[in-house]
Amino acid sequence: MTARTRRSYEVGHRPKFLVVADATQECERAVYFAARRASRIGGGLTMVCVIEPGEFQHWLGVGDVMRQEAEEDAAKLLESYAERARAVAGVEPERVIREGKRADEIVRLIEEDEDIAYLVLAAGTGSDGPGPLVSSIAHAAAAFPVPVVIVPGGLKDSDIDAMS
Repeated sequence: MTARTRRSYEVGHRPKFLVVADATQECERAVYFAARRASRIGGGLTMVCVIEPGEFQHWLGVGDVMRQEAEEDAAKLLESYAERARAVAGVEPERVIREGKRADEIVRLIEEDEDIAYLVLAAGTGSDGPGPLVSSIAHAAAAFPVPVVIVPGGLKDSDIDAMS
C-alpha cells in the first residue's frame, strides 16, 4: 500500500479525525472523543458509514430498494452522531456514505482525503473482544496509512473530557 502524503498541517488544510459510524454501542465513544479532539485542535471530523453490498442485487429492482433503504438508514445514523458531535464539542462533521467492503472503503477514503490524519475507533466492552473492525485494523496496523486511535468503549464522558 502506497499512502499519499498527509497534508493535514499545511497551510490551507486542517487535520481531520475519521470515525467509522455503525450501530454499535461503542461507536458513540469514538464520536465523542473525535469531536472533542477536533474541537480542541481546530480540526475537522469526518464520519463514514459503509453499506455492505446487498445479496439481492439481481432481483428485479429489489437490490435498488434495499440500497435506498440502507442509504436512508446510514444517513439517519450519521445525523444522530452529528447531533452528538455538535452537542459535545460544537463540531459540524462531514458525513460520507460509501458502498463496499468496510475496510477497503475506509482505506480508499483516507487515500482520497489527504487531510485525514487519524482514524478513531472504539473498542467493544463485551466478552467477545474489541469488535471485528478493531481486530481487522489491528492486524493491518503496520501498513495502515494513518495512526489509529482506539478509544476504550467503557470510558465515561468525564474520562474522555480529561484526555481530549
